[in-house]
Amino acid sequence: MTLRIDIGGLPAGRLRFAASPLAELTAMLHVLAEPGHHPQLAGWAADTWSGLRPELAERLREAEFLWRSSRADFLVPARPRQTLAEELDDVDRLDDETYVTAALITTCGSNRVHFGAPSPLADASARQRALDLAQARGVLQEAFAERLLADPAAVRARVRRTLEECAGAFFDDAWASVAVRVATDLRLKNDLLRRQGVAAALASVSSAITLSPDGDRIIVDKLQDNATTAQGAGVTFLASVFGRPHLVAVHAPGWQPVLQYPVAEAGPSAPVSLETVTSRLEALAHPVRLRLLRTLARGPHTTGELAHAWELSAPEVSRHLAVLRRAGLLTARREGRYVRYTVNLVDLTGLGGDLLAAVMR
Repeated sequence: MTLRIDIGGLPAGRLRFAASPLAELTAMLHVLAEPGHHPQLAGWAADTWSGLRPELAERLREAEFLWRSSRADFLVPARPRQTLAEELDDVDRLDDETYVTAALITTCGSNRVHFGAPSPLADASARQRALDLAQARGVLQEAFAERLLADPAAVRARVRRTLEECAGAFFDDAWASVAVRVATDLRLKNDLLRRQGVAAALASVSSAITLSPDGDRIIVDKLQDNATTAQGAGVTFLASVFGRPHLVAVHAPGWQPVLQYPVAEAGPSAPVSLETVTSRLEALAHPVRLRLLRTLARGPHTTGELAHAWELSAPEVSRHLAVLRRAGLLTARREGRYVRYTVNLVDLTGLGGDLLAAVMR
């Protein structure tokens, strides 16, 4: 399934790589709400929670629907600013209907729930639907939705105050600690875009993002089947350190497309594609191939040795070894008249992490 962003006729200059303090704060808040998604940041999350004032911690929990399962669109800005305060000012300029609808999209379901016109603020049936959906998600969601619909201004002010207090509590220090990595990544991406074009820049972002053969669409591997258009506004790519491994896409009607992507880590190889993870899982799903791998994990073996060990025919073993090789789980090396097979332990060991990164994207 894919998200398709129409960029036909869009100048390359309308694809923008930038940094957003608000989007990175939102990524940090997601880490705090879902530390299991980010095992490499579990220590940071635990330390941050332990240092929060109880009142701020409570307010983060009451509004966590804005960033837990997906992100409210206004928290991932298409026109990033230099400071968090400037970006929060831009959020304040949204009218109540736009803000409330975007907030309810994430409050009312584990997946994004869209509300058409008229909005829940203006239509009684839409309002009741929003409350019913929020109630089905839990007591906290229901209470938040009720307050938001009853007094949008008060909730908006409370959310802004909460985000502002995060700055002094943990965001300023964390943002400063990743500033060099973000700036370096943006410099490389913008240089690729300028020198080699859109396809090269997209390829450097993630294996989950490609350019269609005709160059008119950006194709994003996401758990959805949807399409949107950049029109004349363009597409914004926001670099994130705390967002790893997620690839966040804003594409609701009326919002400029935005993709928040994880900055590449120093050292590790490029992310493994979902197709590769799928082929490896399928290769491991057969009991005979698992038995062969158990033997190969103890050292290199030939087809004949494996056939003898498991009382199988050589052609049958060859067929299973071919599947494992196509999945990248085996290496073959010729030694004289024989070919010996060895397990790619690094790829086999990394499958758990690759699977997590693929499904969390």
